[in-house]
Amino acid sequence: MKKTLLAAALALAPGLALADPVHGMWKTEVDDGSYAYVEMAACSGGKTCGWIRRTFDDTGEYDSENIGKALVINMENTGDGQYRGSVWRPANDKIYIGKMELAGNTLSLSGCVAGGLLCKAQTWTRLQ
Repeated sequence: MKKTLLAAALALAPGLALADPVHGMWKTEVDDGSYAYVEMAACSGGKTCGWIRRTFDDTGEYDSENIGKALVINMENTGDGQYRGSVWRPANDKIYIGKMELAGNTLSLSGCVAGGLLCKAQTWTRLQ
């Protein structure tokens, strides 16, 4: 009986059963004096995007013009915790080739140029 109820619940909520492990809320590293909370969730074509939800600087939380903007764009899960897509850097308003690697509650994210040869990286931590 319990197995039947569980199977029915999963059938009614397929998105819950197939959620990508990177989905959730993440804290970025400090960049140009501020950091953000980024919500990672499904976007177009089953890929993952990340939107800025809250911003902080050395005085505390502030209302940035970037809240609601996508920082992580169309990341595709390529397996083994690896992702490929694009990232936006608010400090210079440029979009880069993006790579992510998930390891537990740590997300290594990099934005690259020159076909991925030159990259700047950050390590984000999952918020509980």
